Amino acid sequence: MLIKRRYGWEIPEHKVTPEALFLNRRTVLSGLAGAALTGIAGPARAEGDPSQGLYPAPVNPAYKDAGRAVTDEKYNTNYNNFYEFGTSKGIAAEAENLKIRPWEIAVDGEVDKPFVIGIDDLLKKVTLEERVYRHRCVEAWSMVVPWTGFPLKKLVELASPTADAKYVRFETFNNPEMASGQQPGLFGTMPWPYVEGLTMAEAMHDLTFVVTGAYGKPVAKSMGAPIRIHMPWKYGFKSIKSIIKVSFVKERPIGFWEQLQSSEYGFWANVNPQVPHPRWSQASEQVLGTGERIDTQLYNGYGEFVASLYQGLENEKLYM
Repeated sequence: MLIKRRYGWEIPEHKVTPEALFLNRRTVLSGLAGAALTGIAGPARAEGDPSQGLYPAPVNPAYKDAGRAVTDEKYNTNYNNFYEFGTSKGIAAEAENLKIRPWEIAVDGEVDKPFVIGIDDLLKKVTLEERVYRHRCVEAWSMVVPWTGFPLKKLVELASPTADAKYVRFETFNNPEMASGQQPGLFGTMPWPYVEGLTMAEAMHDLTFVVTGAYGKPVAKSMGAPIRIHMPWKYGFKSIKSIIKVSFVKERPIGFWEQLQSSEYGFWANVNPQVPHPRWSQASEQVLGTGERIDTQLYNGYGEFVASLYQGLENEKLYM
């Protein structure tokens, strides 16, 4: 008899996403009408990327099933928030200006010895694996992605932080010549570079993933190449893209969106359908690729694995 083990984040079978369909109301409202969608180009390939031979990586069997179908790559890579390259979701073409080699990551702060490491040298020090995770945006849309990378705790171990390190602060690039969204103007006046942070306990959790690839190849530029974070139980803005600095610090970092509007975007940003955004409900989400509306789950369905991280923090604003 075949016994199927259901993961804690799975949803009922009748809500499984048909991978080939696409009807996204938010996209239509933003002007990408159905006729235009049929002409969406396939995802850009990482031509000449020296890490190409590392992909596809072996699938981690513990994270091979996210409870619904993987979102088709062409929608994922063409519907993204990456404000360094513009305020719309259609930043894929503009993001091709992102220069991903050479790419170095500085590791500093409360560590035994600060260092700078190139992305390709970092990849030689870790073992890549594929994990299928759900992704929930604070804007109430969602997708499922086969990410490739390694647990963040491996990078923490390489950094060898001291006991004074309480948080991990991430920083992305600041290059207005390369990134049009950082040029003077509406978004050029924003607090670049993009910054986000985690507690050390969050950083050391096995689900917290350093992403270097997706869909069996190096991660697309529009998705945050060549290195980003993904945390499946948090709203997407916590998963910083195109990282150039990782700092181990004593004080809680103030993220990009928290700097802009702390009443709407906080440090914790754990998914909770019962706590609305000040301007919209978080009770449900629209599935990218189908337009289907489904109920949102606490911690995006990963609560049995991460809820213990927040015990004793009842006075904190954990869900914004």
